[in-house]
Amino acid sequence: MSASPASPARPGGVRRGRVLAGLLAAVLLALVGCSTGDDAVATNNEFTFVAPGGQTTIRYAVADRQASPDLTGESLLEAGKQIKVSDFANQVVVINVWGTWCPPCRAEASELEQVYTNTKDSGVAFLGIDLKDTRSAAEDFVRNNNLTYPSIFDPSGRSLLALNGYPRNAVPSTIVLDRQHRVAAVFLTGLLASDLEPVVKEIAAES
Repeated sequence: MSASPASPARPGGVRRGRVLAGLLAAVLLALVGCSTGDDAVATNNEFTFVAPGGQTTIRYAVADRQASPDLTGESLLEAGKQIKVSDFANQVVVINVWGTWCPPCRAEASELEQVYTNTKDSGVAFLGIDLKDTRSAAEDFVRNNNLTYPSIFDPSGRSLLALNGYPRNAVPSTIVLDRQHRVAAVFLTGLLASDLEPVVKEIAAES
């Protein structure tokens, strides 16, 4: 019994196969393009704190600055209201980590308010982060020291987890963000107005 001859190839089937292959290649190229955009660069450029080897004041050159995460938490004086760094668009933001139980925090409170009063008209905002406190104690501290800038009430320190590597036991400490909300300076100690104000004014004056 003789073998049956092979069936001839169908030109239409070949063409359809080539079209499908071309569409698949286009889809793959599009997917690759989506995965290599600016978002990946921004994520890699987020601030990571590195132990300064005993330094208590760290300044960052403009070219070396990294973006701060959008620190967020509940307002101390307005329960239920959320405050975040991005609320202060195009402003220098001075973040102060404090607690009523911390003697250097009590000593520097009026100094920080003085710097805020002297610089707020230059586009400078202050934001406190209150740790390990009861709300009533923290509210009394703010009122007794006549602090006019807002604070986040964060007894557990959860808001600081977004700052990679930042020591949550560094109280008081102060972080200065430039107008693009990149970390420009870190102080791991209590401050006098004379320590902080020149740095804030310098960063506020950057073009």
